[in-house]
Amino acid sequence: MTALSTDRNTPARAGFADLKRDLAASTTVFAGSMAAQNAAGAAVPASATNTLTVLGRAKHRASTAAGSTLPTSVEIERGVFRFANSGGGDAITIADYGKPCYAVDDQTVAKTSDTGARPQAGIIRDVDAQGVWVEF
Repeated sequence: MTALSTDRNTPARAGFADLKRDLAASTTVFAGSMAAQNAAGAAVPASATNTLTVLGRAKHRASTAAGSTLPTSVEIERGVFRFANSGGGDAITIADYGKPCYAVDDQTVAKTSDTGARPQAGIIRDVDAQGVWVEF
């Protein structure tokens, strides 16, 4: 494509679109956790695994663990949600507003990717005493 030379009617979606993903085998995703997808497109809990793509917040618990009667797919919300802040040199401050943050686990975000070990979780939208507000 070439750069525009006139106005463009760019389509938009109202609000944030929710997603739904089938879970990977032997996996449990908890309600309120950061949910990600693996290289095959299956849902997994977010973790410090750089091949994951963090998608948003899980709306409900889902599981493919043996004997589970829970749903085997999970609905994932997009939006701005508060998660736990990492500690030490990886703690996020308000000075990091607008910058990316990275998944440490399914409830914690950090300032750095740990030299590429962690996937990007989202964009920092606020920091308070209870944690970090992340936009997915």
